[in-house]
Amino acid sequence: MTMNKKAYLVGGGIGSMAAAAFMIRDGKMQGSDITILEAAAVAGGSLDGCGNPEQGYSMRGGRMLTFDNYECTWDLFKSIPSLTAKNQSVLEETIEFNELHRSDSKARLVDRWRGKAPVTSMGFSMQDRAELLKLSNTDEDTLSNSRITDWLSPPFFETAFWYMWSTTFAFQPWHSAVEFKRYLHRFMLEFTRIETLGGVKRTIFNQYDSLVRPLHSWLLAEGVSFVMDCAVTDLEHKTVDGMFVVSAIRCRRQGVSEVIEVRPGDLVFFQNGSMTDASSLGSMTTAPAPLSKLDSGGWTLWEKLAQGRPEFGNPAVFNSCIAQSSWESFTVTAKNPAFFSGMKNFSGNEAGTGGLVTFKDSNWLMSVVLPHQPHFPGQPDDVQVFWGYALFPDRVGNFVAKPMAECNGEEILRELCGHLRFDRDSLAQAICIPCRMPYITSMFMPRTRGDRPLPVPQNSKNLAFISQFVEIADDVVFTVEYSVRAAQAAVYQLLRVDRPVPAVKPHDKSLAVQFEALIKALR
Repeated sequence: MTMNKKAYLVGGGIGSMAAAAFMIRDGKMQGSDITILEAAAVAGGSLDGCGNPEQGYSMRGGRMLTFDNYECTWDLFKSIPSLTAKNQSVLEETIEFNELHRSDSKARLVDRWRGKAPVTSMGFSMQDRAELLKLSNTDEDTLSNSRITDWLSPPFFETAFWYMWSTTFAFQPWHSAVEFKRYLHRFMLEFTRIETLGGVKRTIFNQYDSLVRPLHSWLLAEGVSFVMDCAVTDLEHKTVDGMFVVSAIRCRRQGVSEVIEVRPGDLVFFQNGSMTDASSLGSMTTAPAPLSKLDSGGWTLWEKLAQGRPEFGNPAVFNSCIAQSSWESFTVTAKNPAFFSGMKNFSGNEAGTGGLVTFKDSNWLMSVVLPHQPHFPGQPDDVQVFWGYALFPDRVGNFVAKPMAECNGEEILRELCGHLRFDRDSLAQAICIPCRMPYITSMFMPRTRGDRPLPVPQNSKNLAFISQFVEIADDVVFTVEYSVRAAQAAVYQLLRVDRPVPAVKPHDKSLAVQFEALIKALR
Protein backbone atom coordinates (compact mmCIF):
# COMPACT_ATOMS: atom_id res chain seq x y z
CA MET A 1 0.00 0.00 0.00
CA THR A 2 1.35 3.44 -0.95
CA MET A 3 1.00 5.34 2.34
CA ASN A 4 0.94 9.07 3.13
CA LYS A 5 1.03 10.03 -0.52
CA LYS A 6 -1.63 12.17 -2.14
CA ALA A 7 -2.22 12.78 -5.83
CA TYR A 8 -3.83 15.78 -7.50
CA LEU A 9 -5.03 15.60 -11.09
CA VAL A 10 -5.57 18.83 -13.00
CA GLY A 11 -8.39 18.21 -15.46
CA GLY A 12 -11.21 15.68 -15.30
CA GLY A 13 -10.88 14.05 -18.74
CA ILE A 14 -10.33 10.39 -19.54
CA GLY A 15 -6.57 10.77 -18.98
CA SER A 16 -6.94 11.92 -15.36
CA MET A 17 -9.66 9.39 -14.62
CA ALA A 18 -7.53 6.59 -16.07
CA ALA A 19 -4.53 7.76 -14.03
CA ALA A 20 -6.61 7.66 -10.86
CA ALA A 21 -7.76 4.11 -11.67
CA PHE A 22 -4.21 2.91 -12.33
CA MET A 23 -3.01 4.49 -9.08
CA ILE A 24 -5.65 2.53 -7.18
CA ARG A 25 -5.49 -0.77 -9.09
CA ASP A 26 -1.77 -1.06 -9.74
CA GLY A 27 -0.17 1.58 -7.50
CA LYS A 28 -2.14 0.44 -4.42
CA MET A 29 -3.08 3.98 -3.44
CA GLN A 30 -6.23 4.69 -1.48
CA GLY A 31 -8.90 6.40 -3.58
CA SER A 32 -9.42 8.85 -0.73
CA ASP A 33 -5.90 10.16 -1.33
CA ILE A 34 -6.70 11.12 -4.94
CA THR A 35 -8.33 14.41 -5.96
CA ILE A 36 -9.41 15.38 -9.47
CA LEU A 37 -9.79 19.13 -10.14
CA GLU A 38 -12.03 19.99 -13.09
CA ALA A 39 -13.07 23.43 -14.37
CA ALA A 40 -16.32 22.15 -15.91
CA ALA A 41 -19.39 20.87 -14.12
CA VAL A 42 -19.10 17.36 -15.60
CA ALA A 43 -16.17 14.93 -15.78
CA GLY A 44 -15.12 13.24 -19.01
CA GLY A 45 -13.46 16.05 -20.94
CA SER A 46 -13.78 15.52 -24.69
CA LEU A 47 -15.75 12.27 -24.23
CA ASP A 48 -19.05 14.05 -23.70
CA GLY A 49 -22.67 13.26 -24.38
CA CYS A 50 -25.76 14.93 -22.99
CA GLY A 51 -29.26 16.17 -23.79
CA ASN A 52 -32.81 14.92 -24.00
CA PRO A 53 -35.42 14.25 -26.71
CA GLU A 54 -37.17 17.58 -26.12
CA GLN A 55 -34.16 19.93 -26.50
CA GLY A 56 -32.02 17.51 -28.51
CA TYR A 57 -29.00 15.36 -27.71
CA SER A 58 -25.43 16.57 -28.29
CA MET A 59 -21.97 15.03 -28.65
CA ARG A 60 -18.88 16.85 -29.80
CA GLY A 61 -17.51 13.65 -31.28
CA GLY A 62 -17.01 9.92 -31.02
CA ARG A 63 -13.58 8.32 -31.03
CA MET A 64 -12.84 5.24 -33.10
CA LEU A 65 -12.15 2.06 -31.10
CA THR A 66 -10.64 -1.27 -32.15
CA PHE A 67 -9.84 -4.53 -30.37
CA ASP A 68 -6.66 -5.02 -32.41
CA ASN A 69 -5.10 -1.90 -30.87
CA TYR A 70 -6.04 0.07 -27.72
CA GLU A 71 -3.97 -2.17 -25.48
CA CYS A 72 -3.98 0.21 -22.50
CA THR A 73 -7.63 1.20 -22.85
CA TRP A 74 -8.88 -2.37 -22.63
CA ASP A 75 -6.34 -3.16 -19.91
CA LEU A 76 -8.12 -0.45 -17.92
CA PHE A 77 -11.72 -1.26 -18.78
CA LYS A 78 -11.36 -4.98 -18.10
CA SER A 79 -11.31 -3.83 -14.45
CA ILE A 80 -14.27 -1.43 -14.58
CA PRO A 81 -17.77 -2.86 -14.02
CA SER A 82 -20.44 -2.09 -16.60
CA LEU A 83 -23.38 0.02 -15.46
CA THR A 84 -25.81 -1.82 -17.73
CA ALA A 85 -24.65 -5.46 -17.86
CA LYS A 86 -24.71 -7.34 -14.57
CA ASN A 87 -21.47 -9.13 -13.61
CA GLN A 88 -19.66 -7.87 -16.72
CA SER A 89 -16.79 -5.47 -17.16
CA VAL A 90 -16.99 -2.62 -19.66
CA LEU A 91 -14.65 -4.63 -21.90
CA GLU A 92 -16.82 -7.76 -21.73
CA GLU A 93 -19.96 -5.74 -22.42
CA THR A 94 -18.32 -4.07 -25.41
CA ILE A 95 -17.08 -7.36 -26.87
CA GLU A 96 -20.54 -8.89 -26.57
CA PHE A 97 -22.20 -5.85 -28.16
CA ASN A 98 -19.84 -5.92 -31.13
CA GLU A 99 -20.44 -9.62 -31.68
CA LEU A 100 -24.09 -8.71 -32.25
CA HIS A 101 -23.47 -5.55 -34.31
CA ARG A 102 -20.57 -5.93 -36.74
CA SER A 103 -19.29 -3.14 -38.96
CA ASP A 104 -19.63 -3.73 -42.69
CA SER A 105 -20.09 -0.44 -44.51
CA LYS A 106 -21.84 -0.73 -47.88
CA ALA A 107 -21.87 3.01 -48.68
CA ARG A 108 -18.53 4.35 -47.47
CA LEU A 109 -18.22 7.04 -50.17
CA VAL A 110 -21.09 8.77 -51.97
CA ASP A 111 -20.46 10.91 -55.08
CA ARG A 112 -22.19 14.03 -56.39
CA TRP A 113 -24.76 11.94 -58.27
CA ARG A 114 -25.77 10.16 -55.04
CA GLY A 115 -24.01 7.07 -56.30
CA LYS A 116 -22.01 4.73 -54.09
CA ALA A 117 -18.47 5.45 -55.22
CA PRO A 118 -16.33 2.35 -55.95
CA VAL A 119 -14.04 1.61 -53.02
CA THR A 120 -12.64 -1.86 -53.72
CA SER A 121 -9.66 -0.10 -55.35
CA MET A 122 -7.56 2.41 -53.45
CA GLY A 123 -7.20 4.40 -56.66
CA PHE A 124 -3.41 4.69 -56.42
CA SER A 125 -1.15 5.46 -59.35
CA MET A 126 2.39 4.06 -59.38
CA GLN A 127 3.62 7.49 -58.25
CA ASP A 128 1.18 7.45 -55.32
CA ARG A 129 2.42 4.01 -54.26
CA ALA A 130 6.07 5.01 -54.48
CA GLU A 131 5.55 8.23 -52.52
CA LEU A 132 3.43 6.55 -49.85
CA LEU A 133 6.01 3.80 -49.41
CA LYS A 134 8.79 6.40 -49.11
CA LEU A 135 6.89 8.38 -46.48
CA SER A 136 6.02 5.28 -44.45
CA ASN A 137 9.69 4.20 -44.38
CA THR A 138 11.22 7.61 -43.59
CA ASP A 139 12.44 8.17 -40.01
CA GLU A 140 10.70 10.73 -37.84
CA ASP A 141 13.68 13.06 -37.56
CA THR A 142 13.66 13.44 -41.34
CA LEU A 143 9.88 13.92 -41.40
CA SER A 144 10.11 16.39 -38.54
CA ASN A 145 7.98 19.53 -38.91
CA SER A 146 6.89 18.58 -42.44
CA ARG A 147 3.36 18.29 -43.78
CA ILE A 148 1.71 15.40 -45.60
CA THR A 149 1.68 17.57 -48.74
CA ASP A 150 5.47 17.78 -48.56
CA TRP A 151 5.66 14.05 -49.32
CA LEU A 152 2.62 13.24 -51.45
CA SER A 153 1.66 14.78 -54.80
CA PRO A 154 -1.74 16.48 -55.46
CA PRO A 155 -3.35 13.47 -57.26
CA PHE A 156 -2.96 11.38 -54.08
CA PHE A 157 -5.51 13.59 -52.33
CA GLU A 158 -8.14 12.65 -54.93
CA THR A 159 -7.81 8.89 -54.39
CA ALA A 160 -10.53 6.78 -52.79
CA PHE A 161 -8.00 5.84 -50.12
CA TRP A 162 -7.43 9.45 -49.06
CA TYR A 163 -11.15 10.22 -48.85
CA MET A 164 -11.69 7.16 -46.67
CA TRP A 165 -8.55 7.43 -44.54
CA SER A 166 -8.77 11.19 -43.99
CA THR A 167 -12.42 11.15 -42.93
CA THR A 168 -12.01 8.06 -40.74
CA PHE A 169 -9.17 9.69 -38.81
CA ALA A 170 -9.81 13.43 -39.55
CA PHE A 171 -6.55 14.17 -41.35
CA GLN A 172 -6.06 17.29 -43.46
CA PRO A 173 -3.39 17.52 -46.20
CA TRP A 174 -1.47 20.14 -44.20
CA HIS A 175 -1.22 18.00 -41.08
CA SER A 176 1.89 16.36 -39.67
CA ALA A 177 3.70 13.87 -41.89
CA VAL A 178 5.05 12.24 -38.71
CA GLU A 179 1.56 11.61 -37.38
CA PHE A 180 0.33 10.37 -40.76
CA LYS A 181 3.19 7.89 -40.88
CA ARG A 182 2.41 6.71 -37.35
CA TYR A 183 -1.21 6.11 -38.32
CA LEU A 184 -0.18 4.09 -41.38
CA HIS A 185 1.86 1.80 -39.14
CA ARG A 186 -0.39 1.73 -36.06
CA PHE A 187 -3.53 1.05 -38.09
CA MET A 188 -1.99 -1.15 -40.76
CA LEU A 189 -4.87 -3.60 -40.27
CA GLU A 190 -7.39 -0.87 -41.10
CA PHE A 191 -5.55 -0.25 -44.37
CA THR A 192 -6.80 -3.67 -45.49
CA ARG A 193 -10.47 -3.01 -44.56
CA ILE A 194 -10.83 0.75 -44.74
CA GLU A 195 -13.68 0.51 -47.26
CA THR A 196 -15.89 -1.51 -44.87
CA LEU A 197 -14.63 -0.12 -41.54
CA GLY A 198 -14.68 -3.75 -40.44
CA GLY A 199 -12.20 -3.11 -37.63
CA VAL A 200 -14.16 -0.30 -35.99
CA LYS A 201 -15.77 -1.25 -32.69
CA ARG A 202 -18.51 0.62 -30.89
CA THR A 203 -19.69 0.97 -27.33
CA ILE A 204 -23.25 0.06 -26.43
CA PHE A 205 -24.18 3.74 -25.95
CA ASN A 206 -22.26 6.93 -26.70
CA GLN A 207 -18.78 6.96 -25.18
CA TYR A 208 -19.67 9.24 -22.30
CA ASP A 209 -22.34 6.87 -21.03
CA SER A 210 -20.41 3.68 -21.91
CA LEU A 211 -16.86 4.64 -20.84
CA VAL A 212 -16.85 7.78 -18.70
CA ARG A 213 -19.84 7.09 -16.47
CA PRO A 214 -18.78 3.55 -15.45
CA LEU A 215 -15.24 4.73 -14.73
CA HIS A 216 -16.52 7.77 -12.82
CA SER A 217 -18.85 5.55 -10.78
CA TRP A 218 -16.04 3.12 -9.93
CA LEU A 219 -13.69 5.94 -8.87
CA LEU A 220 -16.36 7.47 -6.63
CA ALA A 221 -16.94 4.09 -5.01
CA GLU A 222 -13.20 3.86 -4.38
CA GLY A 223 -13.28 7.23 -2.59
CA VAL A 224 -11.75 9.48 -5.25
CA SER A 225 -12.73 13.12 -4.78
CA PHE A 226 -14.00 15.05 -7.82
CA VAL A 227 -13.83 18.82 -7.29
CA MET A 228 -15.91 20.42 -10.04
CA ASP A 229 -16.12 24.06 -11.14
CA CYS A 230 -12.48 24.36 -10.08
CA ALA A 231 -10.10 26.07 -12.54
CA VAL A 232 -6.40 25.62 -11.77
CA THR A 233 -4.62 28.89 -12.51
CA ASP A 234 -1.03 28.14 -11.48
CA LEU A 235 1.32 25.53 -10.08
CA GLU A 236 3.72 26.96 -7.50
CA HIS A 237 7.04 25.22 -7.72
CA LYS A 238 10.63 25.13 -6.58
CA THR A 239 13.87 23.49 -7.65
CA VAL A 240 15.27 20.78 -5.39
CA ASP A 241 18.57 19.16 -6.38
CA GLY A 242 17.99 20.31 -9.96
CA MET A 243 14.50 18.80 -10.09
CA PHE A 244 11.23 20.65 -10.75
CA VAL A 245 8.91 20.17 -7.76
CA VAL A 246 5.29 21.38 -7.54
CA SER A 247 4.73 22.77 -4.03
CA ALA A 248 1.20 24.20 -4.29
CA ILE A 249 -1.79 24.40 -6.61
CA ARG A 250 -3.56 27.72 -7.11
CA CYS A 251 -7.15 27.46 -8.27
CA ARG A 252 -10.50 29.21 -8.38
CA ARG A 253 -13.27 27.06 -6.97
CA GLN A 254 -16.74 28.35 -7.73
CA GLY A 255 -15.16 31.78 -8.20
CA VAL A 256 -13.23 31.75 -4.92
CA SER A 257 -9.41 31.65 -4.93
CA GLU A 258 -7.80 28.75 -3.08
CA VAL A 259 -4.31 27.32 -2.54
CA ILE A 260 -3.81 23.58 -2.15
CA GLU A 261 -0.56 22.55 -0.48
CA VAL A 262 1.41 19.84 -2.26
CA ARG A 263 3.52 18.10 0.38
CA PRO A 264 6.83 16.32 -0.22
CA GLY A 265 6.01 12.97 -1.76
CA ASP A 266 2.68 14.09 -3.25
CA LEU A 267 2.11 13.87 -6.99
CA VAL A 268 0.53 16.19 -9.56
CA PHE A 269 -0.81 15.07 -12.96
CA PHE A 270 -1.63 17.75 -15.51
CA GLN A 271 -3.79 17.41 -18.61
CA ASN A 272 -1.93 19.92 -20.78
CA GLY A 273 -3.84 21.34 -23.75
CA SER A 274 -7.28 20.38 -24.99
CA MET A 275 -8.52 19.48 -28.45
CA THR A 276 -12.05 20.58 -27.49
CA ASP A 277 -11.01 23.85 -25.88
CA ALA A 278 -13.18 26.86 -26.80
CA SER A 279 -15.89 24.64 -28.29
CA SER A 280 -19.24 26.31 -28.87
CA LEU A 281 -22.71 25.00 -29.63
CA GLY A 282 -25.32 26.39 -31.99
CA SER A 283 -28.98 25.59 -32.38
CA MET A 284 -31.60 25.18 -35.09
CA THR A 285 -31.66 28.96 -35.47
CA THR A 286 -28.12 30.07 -34.52
CA ALA A 287 -24.61 29.13 -35.65
CA PRO A 288 -21.94 28.32 -33.02
CA ALA A 289 -20.01 31.35 -31.75
CA PRO A 290 -16.46 31.70 -33.18
CA LEU A 291 -14.44 31.33 -29.96
CA SER A 292 -10.67 31.00 -29.43
CA LYS A 293 -8.33 30.29 -26.52
CA LEU A 294 -8.75 33.92 -25.47
CA ASP A 295 -12.35 33.08 -24.59
CA SER A 296 -11.55 30.03 -22.52
CA GLY A 297 -8.07 30.16 -21.01
CA GLY A 298 -7.71 26.43 -21.54
CA TRP A 299 -4.12 26.65 -22.79
CA THR A 300 -2.90 29.29 -20.34
CA LEU A 301 -1.44 27.03 -17.65
CA TRP A 302 0.58 24.94 -20.10
CA GLU A 303 1.87 28.12 -21.76
CA LYS A 304 2.89 29.46 -18.37
CA LEU A 305 4.68 26.27 -17.31
CA ALA A 306 6.47 25.86 -20.66
CA GLN A 307 7.85 29.41 -20.72
CA GLY A 308 11.60 29.07 -20.42
CA ARG A 309 11.31 25.27 -19.93
CA PRO A 310 11.71 23.53 -23.31
CA GLU A 311 11.40 20.13 -21.60
CA PHE A 312 7.74 21.01 -20.93
CA GLY A 313 6.97 21.34 -24.63
CA ASN A 314 5.90 24.13 -26.95
CA PRO A 315 2.12 24.72 -26.90
CA ALA A 316 2.34 27.46 -29.55
CA VAL A 317 3.04 24.78 -32.17
CA PHE A 318 -0.44 23.39 -31.59
CA ASN A 319 -2.68 26.34 -30.74
CA SER A 320 -1.57 29.12 -33.08
CA CYS A 321 -3.62 28.45 -36.23
CA ILE A 322 -7.32 27.79 -35.83
CA ALA A 323 -7.79 27.73 -39.62
CA GLN A 324 -5.65 24.57 -39.78
CA SER A 325 -6.96 22.81 -36.67
CA SER A 326 -10.72 23.36 -36.69
CA TRP A 327 -13.73 21.53 -37.97
CA GLU A 328 -17.39 21.32 -37.07
CA SER A 329 -19.63 18.49 -35.94
CA PHE A 330 -23.38 18.20 -35.47
CA THR A 331 -25.74 15.93 -33.57
CA VAL A 332 -29.25 15.28 -34.88
CA THR A 333 -32.23 14.17 -32.81
CA ALA A 334 -34.91 12.83 -35.18
CA LYS A 335 -38.53 12.57 -34.11
CA ASN A 336 -39.71 10.08 -36.76
CA PRO A 337 -38.12 7.08 -38.51
CA ALA A 338 -38.21 8.50 -42.07
CA PHE A 339 -34.53 9.50 -42.25
CA PHE A 340 -33.23 6.25 -40.75
CA SER A 341 -35.49 4.23 -43.06
CA GLY A 342 -34.29 6.23 -46.06
CA MET A 343 -30.64 5.70 -45.09
CA LYS A 344 -31.18 1.95 -44.66
CA ASN A 345 -32.77 1.70 -48.11
CA PHE A 346 -30.04 3.80 -49.69
CA SER A 347 -26.96 2.42 -47.97
CA GLY A 348 -27.99 -1.18 -47.35
CA ASN A 349 -26.90 -0.89 -43.72
CA GLU A 350 -28.91 -1.12 -40.55
CA ALA A 351 -28.06 1.67 -38.11
CA GLY A 352 -25.00 0.65 -36.14
CA THR A 353 -23.39 -1.43 -38.88
CA GLY A 354 -22.38 1.07 -41.53
CA GLY A 355 -19.92 3.51 -40.02
CA LEU A 356 -19.18 6.79 -41.76
CA VAL A 357 -20.96 7.73 -44.96
CA THR A 358 -18.81 10.40 -46.62
CA PHE A 359 -20.04 12.71 -49.37
CA LYS A 360 -16.75 12.90 -51.23
CA ASP A 361 -17.77 15.76 -53.52
CA SER A 362 -19.24 17.83 -50.71
CA ASN A 363 -17.64 21.25 -50.48
CA TRP A 364 -17.65 20.79 -46.71
CA LEU A 365 -16.45 17.16 -47.02
CA MET A 366 -19.38 16.10 -44.87
CA SER A 367 -19.78 12.67 -43.28
CA VAL A 368 -22.55 11.15 -41.15
CA VAL A 369 -22.79 8.01 -39.03
CA LEU A 370 -25.96 6.34 -37.79
CA PRO A 371 -25.18 4.43 -34.57
CA HIS A 372 -27.18 1.59 -33.10
CA GLN A 373 -30.26 2.87 -31.32
CA PRO A 374 -30.78 3.87 -28.56
CA HIS A 375 -27.57 5.90 -28.40
CA PHE A 376 -28.40 7.37 -24.99
CA PRO A 377 -29.81 5.58 -21.93
CA GLY A 378 -33.49 6.36 -21.60
CA GLN A 379 -33.80 7.52 -25.21
CA PRO A 380 -37.42 6.94 -26.31
CA ASP A 381 -38.14 4.24 -28.88
CA ASP A 382 -39.60 6.77 -31.33
CA VAL A 383 -36.50 9.02 -31.25
CA GLN A 384 -33.30 8.44 -33.24
CA VAL A 385 -29.91 10.13 -32.79
CA PHE A 386 -27.07 10.42 -35.29
CA TRP A 387 -23.86 12.39 -35.64
CA GLY A 388 -21.93 14.03 -38.46
CA TYR A 389 -19.02 16.31 -39.13
CA ALA A 390 -17.32 18.27 -41.89
CA LEU A 391 -13.61 18.87 -42.41
CA PHE A 392 -14.01 22.12 -44.37
CA PRO A 393 -16.48 24.33 -42.46
CA ASP A 394 -14.98 27.47 -44.03
CA ARG A 395 -16.27 26.56 -47.51
CA VAL A 396 -19.62 27.50 -49.04
CA GLY A 397 -22.02 24.56 -49.17
CA ASN A 398 -23.34 22.85 -52.29
CA PHE A 399 -26.98 23.42 -51.36
CA VAL A 400 -26.71 26.22 -48.79
CA ALA A 401 -24.93 29.32 -50.08
CA LYS A 402 -22.80 30.00 -47.01
CA PRO A 403 -19.92 28.41 -45.10
CA MET A 404 -20.86 25.72 -42.63
CA ALA A 405 -19.30 27.80 -39.85
CA GLU A 406 -22.05 30.37 -40.41
CA CYS A 407 -24.88 27.84 -40.62
CA ASN A 408 -27.47 27.01 -38.03
CA GLY A 409 -28.84 23.53 -37.49
CA GLU A 410 -31.69 23.89 -39.98
CA GLU A 411 -29.28 24.90 -42.75
CA ILE A 412 -26.99 21.95 -42.00
CA LEU A 413 -29.96 19.58 -42.30
CA ARG A 414 -30.85 21.18 -45.62
CA GLU A 415 -27.31 20.61 -46.90
CA LEU A 416 -27.36 16.99 -45.73
CA CYS A 417 -30.71 16.25 -47.38
CA GLY A 418 -29.43 17.87 -50.57
CA HIS A 419 -26.50 15.42 -50.82
CA LEU A 420 -28.80 12.46 -50.19
CA ARG A 421 -31.58 13.80 -52.45
CA PHE A 422 -33.93 13.29 -49.50
CA ASP A 423 -36.95 15.52 -49.01
CA ARG A 424 -36.35 17.92 -46.13
CA ASP A 425 -39.54 16.42 -44.65
CA SER A 426 -37.52 13.29 -43.83
CA LEU A 427 -36.06 15.31 -40.97
CA ALA A 428 -39.18 17.29 -40.10
CA GLN A 429 -39.20 18.24 -36.43
CA ALA A 430 -35.59 17.08 -36.10
CA ILE A 431 -33.23 19.03 -33.86
CA CYS A 432 -29.70 19.62 -35.16
CA ILE A 433 -27.12 21.02 -32.71
CA PRO A 434 -23.91 22.12 -34.46
CA CYS A 435 -20.61 22.33 -32.59
CA ARG A 436 -17.60 24.42 -33.60
CA MET A 437 -14.23 23.11 -32.33
CA PRO A 438 -11.33 25.43 -33.17
CA TYR A 439 -8.58 23.13 -31.84
CA ILE A 440 -10.04 19.71 -32.57
CA THR A 441 -7.07 18.54 -34.69
CA SER A 442 -4.46 20.77 -33.07
CA MET A 443 -2.47 17.70 -32.00
CA PHE A 444 -2.04 16.87 -35.73
CA MET A 445 -0.16 20.12 -36.42
CA PRO A 446 3.37 19.64 -37.82
CA ARG A 447 5.84 19.31 -34.99
CA THR A 448 9.43 18.52 -34.21
CA ARG A 449 11.12 16.56 -31.44
CA GLY A 450 10.58 18.29 -28.10
CA ASP A 451 7.37 20.13 -28.98
CA ARG A 452 5.52 17.62 -26.81
CA PRO A 453 6.78 16.87 -23.28
CA LEU A 454 7.38 13.34 -22.05
CA PRO A 455 4.71 12.08 -19.64
CA VAL A 456 7.29 12.60 -16.92
CA PRO A 457 9.97 15.07 -18.06
CA GLN A 458 13.51 14.11 -17.04
CA ASN A 459 13.90 16.96 -14.57
CA SER A 460 10.46 16.58 -12.96
CA LYS A 461 10.22 15.18 -9.44
CA ASN A 462 6.46 15.08 -8.95
CA LEU A 463 4.76 16.55 -12.05
CA ALA A 464 3.49 14.43 -14.93
CA PHE A 465 1.76 15.41 -18.18
CA ILE A 466 -1.15 13.24 -19.37
CA SER A 467 -2.93 14.31 -22.53
CA GLN A 468 -2.98 14.17 -26.32
CA PHE A 469 -0.02 16.58 -26.24
CA VAL A 470 2.69 14.37 -24.72
CA GLU A 471 5.32 12.31 -26.49
CA ILE A 472 4.82 8.52 -26.61
CA ALA A 473 6.87 6.49 -29.06
CA ASP A 474 4.94 4.75 -31.87
CA ASP A 475 1.42 5.55 -30.66
CA VAL A 476 -1.05 7.94 -32.31
CA VAL A 477 -2.95 10.95 -30.97
CA PHE A 478 -6.67 11.66 -31.41
CA THR A 479 -7.47 8.35 -29.73
CA VAL A 480 -8.75 7.39 -26.29
CA GLU A 481 -5.80 5.01 -26.22
CA TYR A 482 -3.26 7.84 -26.30
CA SER A 483 -4.69 9.53 -23.21
CA VAL A 484 -4.94 6.23 -21.32
CA ARG A 485 -1.43 5.14 -22.34
CA ALA A 486 0.03 8.48 -21.22
CA ALA A 487 -1.74 8.13 -17.88
CA GLN A 488 -0.59 4.55 -17.36
CA ALA A 489 3.02 5.39 -18.27
CA ALA A 490 3.09 8.42 -15.95
CA VAL A 491 1.55 6.55 -13.00
CA TYR A 492 3.83 3.55 -13.37
CA GLN A 493 6.93 5.76 -13.53
CA LEU A 494 6.11 8.04 -10.60
CA LEU A 495 4.83 5.21 -8.38
CA ARG A 496 7.50 2.76 -9.56
CA VAL A 497 4.87 0.16 -10.41
CA ASP A 498 6.49 -3.19 -11.13
CA ARG A 499 4.30 -4.00 -14.13
CA PRO A 500 5.01 -3.14 -17.76
CA VAL A 501 2.75 -0.79 -19.69
CA PRO A 502 1.13 -2.93 -22.43
CA ALA A 503 3.24 -2.68 -25.57
CA VAL A 504 2.02 -1.23 -28.85
CA LYS A 505 1.12 -4.32 -30.90
CA PRO A 506 3.43 -4.64 -33.93
CA HIS A 507 0.74 -5.34 -36.53
CA ASP A 508 2.81 -3.40 -39.07
CA LYS A 509 5.59 -5.99 -38.65
CA SER A 510 3.32 -8.92 -39.45
CA LEU A 511 4.16 -10.43 -42.85
CA ALA A 512 0.55 -11.50 -43.38
CA VAL A 513 -0.76 -8.00 -42.71
CA GLN A 514 1.95 -6.41 -44.86
CA PHE A 515 1.14 -8.77 -47.75
CA GLU A 516 -2.61 -8.08 -47.54
CA ALA A 517 -1.97 -4.33 -47.43
CA LEU A 518 0.35 -4.57 -50.43
CA ILE A 519 -2.24 -6.47 -52.47
CA LYS A 520 -4.85 -3.87 -51.55
CA ALA A 521 -2.54 -1.02 -52.58
CA LEU A 522 -1.75 -2.64 -55.94
CA ARG A 523 -5.40 -2.92 -57.00
